[in-house]
Amino acid sequence: MPRLLSGALRLRRDPRILKLPPYLSVLCILVGVVWLFLLPLDEYSRRTYISENALLPGQVHTYFGGSDQNVFRAYKHEVNALVDKSNIEVNDKLESIVKGLGLKVGRQNFTYHSAGNVYSGENAYAILKAPRGDATEAIVLVAAWKNVKGELNRNGVALLLTLARYFKRWSLWSKDIVFLVTPDSIAGPQAWVDAYHDAHDSARVDSLPLKSGALQGAIAIDYTQESRFESVHVVYDGVNGQLPNLDLINSVVNIAGGQMGMGVAIQEMWRHNNQYPDRLRTMLRGMLKQGLGLASGPHSSFIPYHVDAVTIQPFGEGWQDEMAMGRVVEGTFRSLNNLLEHLHQSFFFYLLMQRERFVSIGTYLPSAMLVAANFTIMAIALWVKSGHQPSEEVSKAVESKTAEENPRNPAVERDLFLPLGFVTGCQFLSVVPLYLFNHAPETILTPLFTVFAVLNMALPHVLSHFLTRYYTPTAQQYQLIRSFSLLLLGMFLSSLATLNFSLALLVGLLTSPLTFMQPWPQSPVMRTACAVLLNAVAPTAVLVASAAYWQLEIGAILREAAFAWDVYDMYSPVVVWCVWWPAWLAGSVTVLGKPAGRRSRLKAKAT
Repeated sequence: MPRLLSGALRLRRDPRILKLPPYLSVLCILVGVVWLFLLPLDEYSRRTYISENALLPGQVHTYFGGSDQNVFRAYKHEVNALVDKSNIEVNDKLESIVKGLGLKVGRQNFTYHSAGNVYSGENAYAILKAPRGDATEAIVLVAAWKNVKGELNRNGVALLLTLARYFKRWSLWSKDIVFLVTPDSIAGPQAWVDAYHDAHDSARVDSLPLKSGALQGAIAIDYTQESRFESVHVVYDGVNGQLPNLDLINSVVNIAGGQMGMGVAIQEMWRHNNQYPDRLRTMLRGMLKQGLGLASGPHSSFIPYHVDAVTIQPFGEGWQDEMAMGRVVEGTFRSLNNLLEHLHQSFFFYLLMQRERFVSIGTYLPSAMLVAANFTIMAIALWVKSGHQPSEEVSKAVESKTAEENPRNPAVERDLFLPLGFVTGCQFLSVVPLYLFNHAPETILTPLFTVFAVLNMALPHVLSHFLTRYYTPTAQQYQLIRSFSLLLLGMFLSSLATLNFSLALLVGLLTSPLTFMQPWPQSPVMRTACAVLLNAVAPTAVLVASAAYWQLEIGAILREAAFAWDVYDMYSPVVVWCVWWPAWLAGSVTVLGKPAGRRSRLKAKAT
C-alpha cells in the first residue's frame, strides 16, 4: 500500500498528466455528437406505448357526424359573418350562441406591452358542468380566432361551437369541459391560463369570473384549411422546451391513425418513411424548436402548469372532412374523461423521431452532459496547472537540484483577484444586452442590434488593451480567467440539460471552441485565426446567420424574443446573454491577451 500511494503521488506530480485534459475534452465532444446521431437507430430508440391503461384510446365508438354536419355549416355561416368585426363584437355573438346552448359564459380582458407594442384583447369561454362530476376536474377545448401564422381559424371556431352543442347532449362526462375562444394563439391563452391558476398580474390581466376544477388536459383546434384534408399534424412543443405527457400524444396518434384511419405527422414532416434520414430530420427539428423555447400554439401556455396539451391541425388533400376532425377531438376527450388521476406514468422528457418512435431522457441526456463535461474537465486542468507553473524567481542553485528534491513544476501562489474580478465583471456586463433587447421599442431593435454587433467585435480588443496596459496579467491569471469562465459554463449547461436538453446541447456545441482558446503572444497568425473563429461563433454572428438562413429579419426575431420574455417568461435570452455571451467574451479576451512574467508585472506595478 505505501508503494501504491507513493506511485500515485509521483503520477499526480508528473507534468505529463496535464497534457491529457485537452484530448479528453475533444473525446467528450466527439462522443457527445456521435451519441446524438445514433439515437434514430432502432437499437437506441423504441416504439411508443400507452402507459396509462385508464385512457383506453380508440376503444369507444364516436357518434359525432350526421346531422351535426348541418349544425357545423350553420355555425360556420355565423362565424363568416364575424370576419371583419372587432374582438368585442365577435365575443358578443359567441356569447349569445353559447348561452343559447344553456352554458355559462365568462369573458376576460388582457393587455400586454412588449417592444413598444400593445397586445390586447378579450377571451370568451364557457363551462359545461359534468353530469357525473363534482366540478373538481376539467378539460379544455381551445380554438383561437387566429392561429400562430395570423390566419383566420374559422373552421376551428365553428367546430368548437358544434362540439359544445354535441357534448351538451351527452351525460357521460365525469369532468367539466371548458370551451375557450381567444383572439390570438399566444397572448390570449397565456392570459387565460395564468388567471385560471391565479398567477396573473392584475394590472395586465383580469381575473376570471367563472372557474371549474383542476385542469387535466387541453386540446387546441387549428383548422384553417377550407378543403377536405388527408392527415392531421400534432403540435406538442411547449414554452421553454417543456413537453406534454407522452401518453396524450400517443392517444391522439392512436385515435386518429388507428381508429379514424388518418395519417398523423409531427414536426412538419408531411411525408415520413420511417427511415434513418427522416427520423434524424424529425428529431433535429424537434430539438431546434425545444431549444428556442417559443410557444408553438395555444396549447403551449398550458404545459408550464402541468396541464398536458397539444394542438391538432389538418393538412393535405384527401377525403376527410370536419366531422372526422370532430371525431378525433371527441375520441381524445372520451379518453381524458376516463382518467382517474393526472397523467403521470409516461414520459415528460423525450425526443420524438416519428409518430411511433421515441427516445427517453435516460438515452439522450449523456450527449449534452458529455459536451458540458468537457468545459469542467478543462477548468479543473487549468486550475491545477495555474498552481504548478515554473517561477521566474527560482534561483539557478535551486534549479540544479535533483527532480526528487525540486519538482519540475514547483507550486506557486495563485493570484485570484484579477481573474475573479474580470469573470464577475463579464457576468454583470451581460445584463446590458439582456435588458436592451427585451425593453427597446421595435422601431430601434434593428439599428440597436447593428450597433451592438459592431461594438461586440471591438469589445474584446478594448478590454484586452485595458488589461495589458493597466494590470499586465500573467500567464497564470489568463489561465485562471479561462478556468473560472469554463467552470461556470460547464455548471450552467449541465444544469440546463436536465430542463432543456436541446438548448444546453446547442449552446455547448457553439461554445466548444472556447475550451481550446489560449493567448498567442508569439504567434500573430494563430491569434488572428482564433479571434476570427470566436467571432464566427459569437451570439450576434449566430443570430445573423440564422436570420439569413431562414430569411427572417433581425428586428422580427428580437421582437418575438421580447414578446416571449414579457408574456410567457421564455428564458432562452437569459441563456444566450448571461451564459453564452460572458463565456465568449472571456475567451476572446484571453486569445488577444499578452501574458507578462511575474517579474515584469512587479516592475510595471512599481512604475
